[in-house]
Amino acid sequence: MRIPPETPEVRVPRLVGLMAMDARATAEARGVVLAAPDRPDFPWTVVDYVARQYPRPGTEIPRGAVVTVWFEHGEGEGGGGAGVREPLRGGPPPGGLRRELDEPGEPFPVAR
Repeated sequence: MRIPPETPEVRVPRLVGLMAMDARATAEARGVVLAAPDRPDFPWTVVDYVARQYPRPGTEIPRGAVVTVWFEHGEGEGGGGAGVREPLRGGPPPGGLRRELDEPGEPFPVAR
């Protein structure tokens, strides 16, 4: 087995889809360091899957540089994927004539 000499530049491995423990092992083998800002317990995280990474796979970076990874949220951790929904407003956007003129009122009061 031929072992290539250490070079100052390495290519970022693809970590998306790997479990945390596999991502750490892959990064170590390639000569990069992992950071996970959304997981303070990252050194002990085992079965969470990497959802995103920066820099992208294949990018050349200096040996020992940091690759940032983010994990999917598990059951009961705020996941769900629905996000925040805002109600849709009908009608044209604010501004224009509505902004310049007052809305007309009832010209004649209606007696009921």
